[in-house]
Amino acid sequence: MKEIVTIQIGGFSNYICSHFWNFQDELLGLATEPHGDPIYRNPSLDMDVLYRAGETPQGIRTYTPRLLSIDFQGSLGSLGSCGSIYNETPSYNPSHVGTWTGKVTRCVSEPHKKNLFLQSLDEEETDDPQSQVEDKDRVECLESGVQYWTDFSKVHYHPRSLYELNGSWTDVQEFDNYGIGRDVYAGSLQGEEMNERLRFFVEECDHIQGFQFIVDDSGGFSSVAVEFLENIADEYTNTPVLLYSARAPSTYMNTMSRKKSISRALHDAVSFSRLSSLCKLMVPIGLPSLSTSRTCTSLCIDDTKPFHCSAVYAAALHSITLPFRMELLGPTADSNYASGAADISGIIHMLADQARQNTVAILDIAMPVPPLTVGQRQGTIQGSLHPLTPDVAMDIEDFQAVESMIIHGALHPGGRRASISEVTDSVYGAYQTGVTKPWFSHLSTALCPLPIPLPFPSIFGNRVDQHGELLDIPIPGFQRRGSLGVSSIPMAARLRSSNAILPYIEKRLANLRRFGTDTGAPGAEVLRSWGFQRDDVQDMGEGLSKMVKALDPHSEVSSDSD
Repeated sequence: MKEIVTIQIGGFSNYICSHFWNFQDELLGLATEPHGDPIYRNPSLDMDVLYRAGETPQGIRTYTPRLLSIDFQGSLGSLGSCGSIYNETPSYNPSHVGTWTGKVTRCVSEPHKKNLFLQSLDEEETDDPQSQVEDKDRVECLESGVQYWTDFSKVHYHPRSLYELNGSWTDVQEFDNYGIGRDVYAGSLQGEEMNERLRFFVEECDHIQGFQFIVDDSGGFSSVAVEFLENIADEYTNTPVLLYSARAPSTYMNTMSRKKSISRALHDAVSFSRLSSLCKLMVPIGLPSLSTSRTCTSLCIDDTKPFHCSAVYAAALHSITLPFRMELLGPTADSNYASGAADISGIIHMLADQARQNTVAILDIAMPVPPLTVGQRQGTIQGSLHPLTPDVAMDIEDFQAVESMIIHGALHPGGRRASISEVTDSVYGAYQTGVTKPWFSHLSTALCPLPIPLPFPSIFGNRVDQHGELLDIPIPGFQRRGSLGVSSIPMAARLRSSNAILPYIEKRLANLRRFGTDTGAPGAEVLRSWGFQRDDVQDMGEGLSKMVKALDPHSEVSSDSD
């Protein structure tokens, strides 16, 4: 078993990961149901890769995610910073300060009240016979009232997992550019506190396979992540980092002045340059609109709700990380449940260490994936995959592309579950009927579909049935369906190294030059206020130019930043 430590930084990243851990919790529960579907009792998936076993001071055994979550102070809603099972509420009495003899006034803010969903979780754990909360009421309360990522989390956390940043800013509107986050890590003791918490989880691993890093890329959290990653690179030199830079649709909707627009463009360029230089593989995710994208044609997304949008990215993250939890085939392994195990190092080597040395990957998904066919291009699983990565070229053929694909819970027309061999035959059969075959492809498959936990948002359209099959005729009486109508869905996800990422990189390089280094650049002072000298900016420009050249040797892009 090779452990993964997850680091999630920023509000939207924590929304994503709240859904992600709900999926894991749902799998754990379904695996232990005596009369449940045996498809979830999967001997090929090892949950210890993501979870740690522990014990409270009272001797109660625990099983909690191996993670460090970083967000604003006050972002935890009704959840305490020590979690919910260890009960290590810190106590502080200012009257005990021996150097102060004056009057002491203590101000205590009212705790946030738990919503109906969280209240019902407490009642379930205490087996309260008076509990009469209906599932539909719990679902409705979340659809109309999620304010914090903890509002829909049904997972217990270790007390070292939840870290709140202290500062003069109070929300994302004030914490909105790369420069504002730089001093959070280095300018206080907060950086060392974060290091100590990470060290706690790393040191108890036997054979860590890598860090799974999810960070908000629309404000100061990206610079907090850069400072944190620099420490990781120094302290854990040989441990690979797979980084997802996430952005909510709401960040694209804000109308901005020209000054703000220039600052945002420079933020995007600087953040991408710095983050990509400190990880082995970077995966940008975050479309300007999920509701109008080809990715979500079977879904009904409200782009203004982080609760909705984050669920899609979480489903993709769950799927793409399944190979990291699969057991390698051996004498006792059961290949009827899953195949194609890989670890983080293997996936990174496959995607980033080939001839082009590309360290930026595109994430595609099909949610839900259509039934198996081997017909025309658009009827294949490959044809149903669409990107969650923004600013990528569409429908291009790259004969040097490298990809890693996972398909799990696939169905035949009519709803019958497809076997591992049938999925494999369908995928490779499509390459014989017109689908462009990449230079190298790795395929992972699993029988277990994506389980839909109760707090999942109602984002499925009325053509998605209970087990995720896509219907020809809409289900009457519904526009949106959620966990009460859909219990699981088949999924496909793909990471690919392709020159389709070129527009993403070129856009950031062009903005860095136009607003940062060209003669009379209007953003030069902004970069100086963030602590960057002209040489620093030129170095970033040269790094982005090399990325472009690696993907397109015939590019006219110069490495000269002037």
